[in-house]
Amino acid sequence: MAMIENRKKKSLIALTMVAPFIVVFSTFFLYPMIEMIRMSFTDAPLVGEGNWVGVDNYIRLIGDRLFVTSLKNNGYFVLLTVVPTTVIALLIALAVSRLKGVAQTLALSLFFLPYVLPVSVVTEIWAWMLDLQFGILQPLIALVSGKPVAVFKNPYWVMPMVALVTIWWTNGFNVLLFIAGLRNIPQELYEAAALDGATRFQRFRRVTWPLLWPVTALVLTLQLILQLKIFDQIYLLSGGGPFNSSYVLLLKVYREAFQMNHGGYASAVATVLFMLIAVVSVLQYQLLRIRRGA
Repeated sequence: MAMIENRKKKSLIALTMVAPFIVVFSTFFLYPMIEMIRMSFTDAPLVGEGNWVGVDNYIRLIGDRLFVTSLKNNGYFVLLTVVPTTVIALLIALAVSRLKGVAQTLALSLFFLPYVLPVSVVTEIWAWMLDLQFGILQPLIALVSGKPVAVFKNPYWVMPMVALVTIWWTNGFNVLLFIAGLRNIPQELYEAAALDGATRFQRFRRVTWPLLWPVTALVLTLQLILQLKIFDQIYLLSGGGPFNSSYVLLLKVYREAFQMNHGGYASAVATVLFMLIAVVSVLQYQLLRIRRGA
C-alpha cells in the first residue's frame, strides 16, 4: 500500500511540474494549429465564421500561379542557404577552435553579434551597404556585373542577396553549435591519430567529421526549418518583388489573411507550409541518420 501511495505521489509531482508546459503548449500552439486546419476547410474571413467548403481551398491552390511561384521561391531559397550556411559555420568553427584564450572569446563574440540583432536592424544595415548610389558594397557588385545594381529590385540578384543577408545574420548560432560539438571530441583521439602519423586532413576525415556528424545533422535540420519559414527579410528588403521573384509562402499567407481577408484560404496555404516543413525536416533528419549509420 505504501508503495502505491508513493507512486501516486511521484506521479502527482511529475504532473504538477509538466502542467505549465502542457497549458502553454496547448494554448499557444496546439489549439491555434487545430483551428488553422479547421479554417482551411472553410471560406471564413480572418475573424469570424465561414461556410464549410471541404477541400475546395486546396484544389484552388493547385491552379494558383502565385502559390506555385512562392513554393518554387521557397525551394530556391533553401538551396541558397541551408548547405552553404552549414559549411560556412563549420569552417568558421574549425578556425575559431584553433584560437586560445581572449582571441577565441573575441572571435566568437564577433561572429555571434549579428545573431542578437533584430531583423529590422539587420535589413537596414544591408539596405544601406547595398544602396545603388551610396552603398559601400556596390564597387564589389560592379566588379562582377560591370555596373552598380539595385540588387533588391533585380529579379536575378534579389534572392541570392537575401540569402547572403540571412547567412550573415543567423550563422553565429550555428558556429556555437559546432564549437560545442568540437569541444566534446576527446583530445586523446587526436593525439593517438598524430602518433600514428595521420595528417591534419586525415584527422579531420577520420576523427572530427564522424564525431561531428550528429551536430551537422542538427544544424542542417534546424536551417531547413528556419529557411522554409522565411518572411521577415523578404518582407523588409524586397516585399516579394520584383515581379514576384522573391515571393514566398509566408508572404502569400500574409497577403491572403491580412490584406485580402481570406482567412480560410490563408489557413490552407499555412497548412500546406506546416505539412511541408514537418515532412521534409523529418525525412531529411532520417536520411542524415541513415548516412551516419553507413
